Amino acid sequence: MLMAAALAAPALPAFSAGETPAAPTKAAKPDLVKGEASYAAVCVACHGADGNSAIPVNPKLSQQHPEYLVKQLQEFKSGKRSNAIMTGFASMLTDEDMKNISYWAASKPATPGTSTDKALVALGERIYRGGIADRQIAACAGCHSPNGAGIPSQYPRLSGQHADYTVSQLNMFRDGSRANSLQMTQVAAKLNDREIKAVADYIAGLR
Repeated sequence: MLMAAALAAPALPAFSAGETPAAPTKAAKPDLVKGEASYAAVCVACHGADGNSAIPVNPKLSQQHPEYLVKQLQEFKSGKRSNAIMTGFASMLTDEDMKNISYWAASKPATPGTSTDKALVALGERIYRGGIADRQIAACAGCHSPNGAGIPSQYPRLSGQHADYTVSQLNMFRDGSRANSLQMTQVAAKLNDREIKAVADYIAGLR
């Protein structure tokens, strides 16, 4: 019985005299100083000095989950997410650059946004918080949280994002020109133009 147990036990790695197992490699911490310098060189013109874009069609990056930003930059570089301008910039960045930029942007506080179309806010709030059950449209809050803070590493922060940018991304998910999130493609496919505008406007005022 003991012999059988011994034979069944997994073999341990062998080390020669004086040799010790290699310590696991720790991922390098993001360098925020380098991140700020890279951001100033590559991102500032479109996304603002502190990640709070003043251009409604360009997203705010401040306070966004850094893992999400890294993922998007990697997918722009690989072509999984299509955007000619962003692909050009991302292609110049190393993985380290992406990490440094993303963590620097995440460290900056986001400026609050405002809803601009008051007539649509109530509709947007209903969809964001409760979805549309009879059309099997899930509530946005389920993934992005009731206040738009999102879930780190999984779902992006939406709170205060420019409505114009959100509308453009939902339209791209709906028509298939943005194809890097199956969940969002499935949700956007069921929304009409008015609903997309309503949700985007509600999101802009979240805080």
